[in-house]
Amino acid sequence: MKYRRLGKTELQISEIAFGGGRSGGILIDADDDTRRRAVRMALDHGINWFDTAPQYGDGKSEEALGWLLAEIDETPYVSTKVRIDSTNHEDMAGQVERSLHESLTRLRRDSVDLVQLHNPVTAEATARTITAEHVLGPNGALEGLERLRDQGLLRFMGLTALGDNAATRHVIDSGRFDCAQIYYNMLNPSAARDTMPAKWRGFDATGFMEACKAQDMGILAIRIFAASYLATPVRTGRESILTTDTAAESEARMSDVLFAELGNEYGSRAQTAARFVVANPDVSTAIIGLSDPAYIDEAMEGWAKGPLPAAALAEIEALYESGFNSA
Repeated sequence: MKYRRLGKTELQISEIAFGGGRSGGILIDADDDTRRRAVRMALDHGINWFDTAPQYGDGKSEEALGWLLAEIDETPYVSTKVRIDSTNHEDMAGQVERSLHESLTRLRRDSVDLVQLHNPVTAEATARTITAEHVLGPNGALEGLERLRDQGLLRFMGLTALGDNAATRHVIDSGRFDCAQIYYNMLNPSAARDTMPAKWRGFDATGFMEACKAQDMGILAIRIFAASYLATPVRTGRESILTTDTAAESEARMSDVLFAELGNEYGSRAQTAARFVVANPDVSTAIIGLSDPAYIDEAMEGWAKGPLPAAALAEIEALYESGFNSA
């Protein structure tokens, strides 16, 4: 395993991180022995970052990770998240504090390394999003995170960059966060760019990585398999689209076009997708969701091949230019 610097935190974290979310679902749906095997395999491969959230399985992911890590001697880094009820504007800081206390109970820990805001940031609040003012303003989410940090319950603070471009950039540009979860994959590399080709369509994350770099923030790449559409043509029912301007049908179509073009020259679909993300040196780690422990070996075999070569990246770039209409 190779390790990269997580921005201003100065932590050295594995290039691949263990994701406890719904798309893979191993911490939520698998039996205990399968979970144990997955965690042990990850650690044996040198993975030192485990990511979870209260919303993953309504707490099941955190609970499973809690007892799994309590059984072992190793002490990998752990990140979790807080999601705010945007209709309760009066006590957002308190919501953050209560959420983390509940997470720590499920995780069987006194503290965690990173807590990230799970809500996207948008110009106007919706049922699942919050505004930059809700984050940065008085008694806002950031104030709650800072209180928890001052109490020693968390080390670093992060956000999830899935909202409106301008509103999200405003929060990043504040310089008050240590890390950001960035949506980045072979179908949507916009976070690493200033612009995208005219025919390309998708969630606009342009400029996010450059903004994070300007603040020396760590970058945790999420959805690297695009809700598994990139990893496999088989649908499980766990696929969920989190971003605006993105449809399941188009993700499936673009993935099929992409791998009709690339074939298996660069490894399996999942390996190729992971190699694409690792090819970007600005990414601190790629969080991968797992449904089977065997996928850890598969991911590591792909990682061992190294970043995708220039020829592969050129083929992918041509698909962006054509709007994923292959020749």
